[in-house]
Amino acid sequence: MNFEFITYEKEGHLAMITINRPEVMNALHPPANRELAAAWDDVAADRDVWVAIISGAGDRAFSAGNDLKWTAAHGVPELPPSGFGGICSRFDLWKPVIAAVNGLALGGGFEIALAADIIVAAEHARFGLPEPRVGLLAAAGGVHRLPRQIPFKLAMGLMLTGRHLPAKDAHRFGIVNEVVPGSELAAAARQWATEIEKCCPLSVQASKQAARMGEGRPLAEAMTAHYPLVEALWRSEDVVEGVRAFAEKREPRWRGA
Repeated sequence: MNFEFITYEKEGHLAMITINRPEVMNALHPPANRELAAAWDDVAADRDVWVAIISGAGDRAFSAGNDLKWTAAHGVPELPPSGFGGICSRFDLWKPVIAAVNGLALGGGFEIALAADIIVAAEHARFGLPEPRVGLLAAAGGVHRLPRQIPFKLAMGLMLTGRHLPAKDAHRFGIVNEVVPGSELAAAARQWATEIEKCCPLSVQASKQAARMGEGRPLAEAMTAHYPLVEALWRSEDVVEGVRAFAEKREPRWRGA
């Protein structure tokens, strides 16, 4: 696939998506959103992809969110069905997503990171939902995801003021998994991906599906609910291979089935 506003690469079982508009702090306009949606479509469809990392070009910004200058000139942009960044309204991607936040993650940029499963941030990264300062709101999931991921009062304080949250505080509040020097960000994100790749891909996807679909349900209901990938896991060859490899003291050979 040929892209103009993102780069999309695959390396073994890893897919790497980079928003490539550093001249506008990796802000997204409709063509960039469409390219991201196409890349995520491919991540979902390619059986050889087990995990994905998304980041932004340069070291100033992961993404400053919606391209407000484009919006001022053309009006409110139309988003793909999978939402801002091609991921914010995508609720059926069970492969793990790592956000490597290399700078500012504001508005929609923060919403993309919140939609990921793991966030690794550079020390200079900052997060925020400043939409109310320009007459908007974090409609790509931010107003819903943030209060579910940190204490409600903290989330409301951030959303109602548009304040920025430094990476170290985001880590302290539990939004960010790891904070590293900017020069070590790519390696840290890859290390998370490598550890995930050592696991059974179907186990990882079933775990994500059960956690996501069970979120917000009473415990008894969540534990007895139907999760298609969990049932597929119990029927798979991998569920036998993993135990056999452990007993034989060797590395498992995952088939993803």
